[in-house]
Amino acid sequence: MYGNNKTEVSIVSKGKKTKVSIEDTLPHQINSPSWKDTGIKMKEPFINKYGVMIGDCFYDSDASPLNQWSDEIDPAIMSGEQWVHPTNDIGWNTPENRELIESKRKPFGVPFTHPDKDMSYNSD
Repeated sequence: MYGNNKTEVSIVSKGKKTKVSIEDTLPHQINSPSWKDTGIKMKEPFINKYGVMIGDCFYDSDASPLNQWSDEIDPAIMSGEQWVHPTNDIGWNTPENRELIESKRKPFGVPFTHPDKDMSYNSD
């Protein structure tokens, strides 16, 4: 799923088989954005200072404070960058964050477009 993800899947609809690339996507999250052609590379999961794997898509760890909760645990320990994966985080599925990713993708036709030239000027 990470690094050089060149996976293709086949979709069969009305008897017709179509191959679809899921390169640089998170197919387990239905509304996740595609990182393809954004210049942002998907990052590997990591283990934070509490021994919890972040970004592995399983969302459960024996070392997680959530699995050892008691009245003595300060909820503040569950905050901060150590609990957020840079590319595999549910927060990327919000419309605002999807827009941030999609704005990094070059428009269709680049490099053959001329954004500073109106090629249709006086053509009608």
